[in-house]
Amino acid sequence: MPDESIEHFDFEKAAQTSLSRPLVKHIFTADPAVHVFDGKIYIYPSHDIEAGVPYNDSGDHFAMEDYRVLSMDHPQGEVKDHDLALHVKDVPWAERQMWAPDAAYKNGKYYFYFPAKNYEGKFQIGVAIGDSPVGPFIAEPEAIKGTYSIDPSVFADDDGKYYMYFGGIWGGQLQCYKNNEYDANNVVPLPDEPALGPRVAKLSDDMKQFAEHVKEISILDETGKPILAGDNKRRFFEASWMHKYEGKYYFSYSTGDTHFICYAIGDNPYGPFTYQGRILNPVSGWTNHHAIIEFEGKWYLYYHDVQLSGKTHLRNVKVTELKYNDDGTIRTIDAYGSPLQLPQGGG
Repeated sequence: MPDESIEHFDFEKAAQTSLSRPLVKHIFTADPAVHVFDGKIYIYPSHDIEAGVPYNDSGDHFAMEDYRVLSMDHPQGEVKDHDLALHVKDVPWAERQMWAPDAAYKNGKYYFYFPAKNYEGKFQIGVAIGDSPVGPFIAEPEAIKGTYSIDPSVFADDDGKYYMYFGGIWGGQLQCYKNNEYDANNVVPLPDEPALGPRVAKLSDDMKQFAEHVKEISILDETGKPILAGDNKRRFFEASWMHKYEGKYYFSYSTGDTHFICYAIGDNPYGPFTYQGRILNPVSGWTNHHAIIEFEGKWYLYYHDVQLSGKTHLRNVKVTELKYNDDGTIRTIDAYGSPLQLPQGGG
């Protein structure tokens, strides 16, 4: 998990040329999930902290332990930081690493979905419930049955059905699962084999469990063949997000070690999805994680970089406008006015 993109990055220049500024500066935030509830924008980020954990390939230095919710009346408006929404000590099954969350609304309740490592060191996904979009949320005593890995993202379709997308390779442990069963000896596919796909399952009516078995999603290339594991500029790594535009399903994700936010389009929530291109070119920091929303007739991309800290595990959320071409493809965004130049071989 090399961090060369930070080592060779000109932070002063980025601050001058960046398309957007950090939404808040008094805390570190990352991995934004964003929704519009009752005409207001709510951001559900990870809350980065300096926990003193050494850097390693499993991401243990991302040692987040709680969640806060941000809100704004408009993407260019003031940001309000709300009180503590959920802490790991209030989740009976979770031990550590409260990574990227998401939220959903149904029948007067707000459902907050989050990954964490249980006491066996395995990531699972839990749900906490509240009466307000900003919490506090009360966690269910056990993780959602059948969940594993990280990065839950909940999509509400037009027919009232809700789907959870999730998964992340490497530190996210997705490679350990085959046919939804865990085996620590499982590894990522070879470069000439199909890449691991994200996972999806429809949620139950009460939003607390899966209504079906977890399915693997296929992301295809322009010829209709699965993208290969060695194609790390296009293959799925983590950070699932789903939105609809003009009747099509847009599945977007991070490529991880190559630092792109990419997307693929399909005709239904389960896919398959055909790769279309890049939404966001690399930013400063090792990871990226995003959300896409429509607000008052315009579309916006929320993402993060490390402009405030220069440290890969202390990030800051930003927002910029997202635009479509006439054919429905998305225009690629350069967060600093021009592409970030990564060193040769550095991903």
